[in-house]
Amino acid sequence: MSLRWQFFDGKAAKEASDDVNVFDALKSSMTIKIVVSRAAGQIAYSLLPLLCRGLIFGSSERLEIRLLDIPEAELALLGVKMELEDCTFTLTESILSTSKLEIAFRDVDVALLLGGFPRKEGMQRCVMRFCVVIFKAQGRVLETYANEDVKVLVVANPANTNCWITMKHAPRIARRNLIALTRLDQERLRAVLCQRLNGNRSFQRNSPFDVSKCIIWGNHSNTQVPDCTFATFHLPDDPQGEQQVSEEVAECFSDIIAHVRKREASVLQARKLSSAISAASAIAPHLKDWFCGNQASINNKELISMGVCSDDNKYGIPCDLIYSFPVRCLCNGEYQIVSDLQVSSSIQSDMNASAEELLLEKNQALEMVSSPIGS
Repeated sequence: MSLRWQFFDGKAAKEASDDVNVFDALKSSMTIKIVVSRAAGQIAYSLLPLLCRGLIFGSSERLEIRLLDIPEAELALLGVKMELEDCTFTLTESILSTSKLEIAFRDVDVALLLGGFPRKEGMQRCVMRFCVVIFKAQGRVLETYANEDVKVLVVANPANTNCWITMKHAPRIARRNLIALTRLDQERLRAVLCQRLNGNRSFQRNSPFDVSKCIIWGNHSNTQVPDCTFATFHLPDDPQGEQQVSEEVAECFSDIIAHVRKREASVLQARKLSSAISAASAIAPHLKDWFCGNQASINNKELISMGVCSDDNKYGIPCDLIYSFPVRCLCNGEYQIVSDLQVSSSIQSDMNASAEELLLEKNQALEMVSSPIGS
């Protein structure tokens, strides 16, 4: 683990440091280099202010922002750069806009890969072919130019397989440093559970923040496995009290699963564009938990869903996939898959089905890597 990541959680790192003066000197000299792909897009437009305000990496970490997009979007990208400059964010040391991969990725510490190929009905294989081109190229440039301990978050769909393609072409980077976003699915599950709980008059004061330990297993697709088996909610009249969510929503659990799986399609149908505000709002806490840690998850009070490499998991999922598991975020960019959950046979069956879909996507990607368009 690179030394630089030891300073994201200032309080925890100070407590662990034998020499506070050395810590402060190193911390004050840090600048985090971050590349954001598809930076002229809607997700980036919602995410960048959160990033530059210090709401993700903290209020003392200086940032060097690299905005990346395709040449056709360079003018719009310049507009985003100008807006960020006009915001006069105190933490932002520099902002660069470019369409050149080698410039955007040089020495970066964090890569946020938001840009892929827009999915349209009946185009699944075509989308995969273009994604192979995009993420093979980005994997190669990460391998060549990025900081060795770079942390990579893939958001563009199909996120799990795009992350796997990137990982395959960046062997220098530790596999655990490449993650696919499934936090949005987890937040969708938490939101709908809260709505169902508030349907009972006894729980109308519950907010989504009162619901904990929601899990998303598997692929970020219609085969994902929303799981509220272990979810709890805080009782409105007893801040210390908790109750199992499953006891309250058992009768409508199948509807809840369908709601979460179809939510993105519902948003797309309504606004004719994919989720942007909610995606950015999910990326921010995902990154904060990953880099700064989540004490509730360490204390077994919360579970964080992340699409991580499936090697050595305890749930029978094949190795060499990017698969969403519940994790504990330890800080400094470290996490652990929660390995001691007793899943039901029906959940395990759905988990296996999602793994099968990921294997199929992986094999399709492998076929395309060697084809002319994927070379």
